Amino acid sequence: QVQLVESGGGSVQVGDSLTLSCEGSGRSFRDYAMGWFRQAPGKEREFVAAVNWSGRSTNYADSVKGRFTISRDNAKNKVYLQMNSLKPEDTAAYYCAAKMSIVVHTTANEYDYWGQGTQVTVSS
Repeated sequence: QVQLVESGGGSVQVGDSLTLSCEGSGRSFRDYAMGWFRQAPGKEREFVAAVNWSGRSTNYADSVKGRFTISRDNAKNKVYLQMNSLKPEDTAAYYCAAKMSIVVHTTANEYDYWGQGTQVTVSS
């Protein structure tokens, strides 16, 4: 199995940028497809972005396309979420997730392992 720890959250202003990191430990990180999800208070957890094992295939929610970029560095056991042009509606707890797979996955219940989350707050 893999353990996941997110970092990089914080409080920012509208239009600012932030990069989240998720470090995995345990089994070979490259065996896992990775995803980022978010959950705002009172709302369901929603898909944000996902990347396959190699980093060559990605998928994004429409709400973040063109603003967020997911990437991974298997040598460092890390996946990143670069977030630009942040909006108040991006405010949420952000979670990384892992699934032993070679393809991209966009549904939360497909993932087997989750981090504890990191809070992102965007103020206007």
